[in-house]
Amino acid sequence: MSKKYDVVVIGAGNGGLTAAAKLALEGKKVLLLEKHNLPGGSATSFVRGRFEFEASLHELCGIGPELTVDGELKKMFDELGVSEKIEWIALKEAFRMITLDDEENIDYTLPVGREAFIDKVEEYCPGSRGVSNALFDIIEESNAGLDYLGTITDFSTDIFKKIFGEYSDFINTAGYTVNEVFDALNAPKAVRDCFGGYWLYLGTNLDEESFTHYFTMFKSYVIDGPVIPKSRSHVISSALLSRFEELGGEAWMNTAVKKINVINNKAVGVTLENGEMIESDYVVCNAAAYNMYTKLLDKEVVPKFQIKKLNSAKLAPKGFSLFLGLDTSPEELGITNHSYFIYNTADSAKQAQLTKSRATNGLQAAVCLNNGVPDCSPEGTTILYITAIFTGDEAWNDVTEENYVNVKREFADKVIENFEKATGTKIREHIEEIEIATPVTYARYLDAPNGTIYGFENTGSYGVVQRVATDAIGPKIANLYYAGGYGTRSLGFNPAYSSGYEAAQNVLGNMKKEGQSK
Repeated sequence: MSKKYDVVVIGAGNGGLTAAAKLALEGKKVLLLEKHNLPGGSATSFVRGRFEFEASLHELCGIGPELTVDGELKKMFDELGVSEKIEWIALKEAFRMITLDDEENIDYTLPVGREAFIDKVEEYCPGSRGVSNALFDIIEESNAGLDYLGTITDFSTDIFKKIFGEYSDFINTAGYTVNEVFDALNAPKAVRDCFGGYWLYLGTNLDEESFTHYFTMFKSYVIDGPVIPKSRSHVISSALLSRFEELGGEAWMNTAVKKINVINNKAVGVTLENGEMIESDYVVCNAAAYNMYTKLLDKEVVPKFQIKKLNSAKLAPKGFSLFLGLDTSPEELGITNHSYFIYNTADSAKQAQLTKSRATNGLQAAVCLNNGVPDCSPEGTTILYITAIFTGDEAWNDVTEENYVNVKREFADKVIENFEKATGTKIREHIEEIEIATPVTYARYLDAPNGTIYGFENTGSYGVVQRVATDAIGPKIANLYYAGGYGTRSLGFNPAYSSGYEAAQNVLGNMKKEGQSK
């Protein structure tokens, strides 16, 4: 008979690793199960030739040396004992935004920091300082309100008085989209373009994207300041895993879970694909929420309320990425920035329509890692990542097993052409290594539904405020907790780490209620 654990954690992605480390830190007997041979999920790297590539585009916030007060992520990593295992590089630039097909194309480079950002927007749009300041004030209060909402466990009259009294901007904007707030402030086009440049990182156009969700991310990047791990994100995953094992946790790689076992509406362990049953008092799941409910749980045990919530969610766009190792330095190539957003048009709604087809999609986020970490590749070389997104299903409906290779190569060629056109650089002739990831790649490697790289869209009844506010209500499977980017604060590195930590806290709180606390 298998030994019993306090907690089984399914998946060694960002959320699962954080949950497992926190639970082990508190002295719990934890088993971490991962179907791949390495931890991290998207937070990992791979080698092609003499280049080591990140598996995904990202920056982390709430941890950099520019913060006057340690952010959430820094405090979390300090507590878990992994901060000293990771060397961080702070980025001074937010992004460079370029449009290709507008009547008047733009080319804006924006810095990190509230005042520096406002100053630069003023250069592009003279007389905009008042609107920019108003936006930042609303952004900061909205974020404070969302943070406060996330701490509430029991709503009362006093709670509502505090929310409406101290966080009025949060309440006033919670149901609005980004563009609706821009409209309310009569923000000029250049201000909208500068403040809205990040929308590609969430995949939802600004006519539909929640103001609260978008500007939670914006604040993290521009006000808190982004950092990147010097030695790729696998260093973070390895640090969390090694710390977990130092604390006495068990981690089984190459071990897939077939089923979460539920008896009398309570999670009691898991069944592995090899048929072995593992008993536990609690289960924390780091698989995609869609997969948890449709693949890992028997249909009859899932509460109808949860099925309704799942059905109300809409999968966010699919991903397509190029990983390029170039045989020439960024300086010689003329690649001067770390982060690029390249659009056909600054109108995000029109751009979103263009992403429904491979023929019209010219949208991309690009990162030159060397402009953040100069020695990330051999001297005289460059690492360049370029990611495009696709909304809807039309763009890939004609792809078959027979034409798949040609289709992905054709679109990769277009992505390279657009980058060269936008930046004025020539990279094609300098490609030494190339790897292409399509929605099929993301679906296979990450088990991401439909190849999405952003989880669920934060729109309508499934916006971030609604997720946070309704997370604690409705019938659930007891002792089953979710950790990962499909949860209340959406997909992304920071939200996934936070989600894992919160899941562990919920487990510990329930253990305490049941008298299991040490």
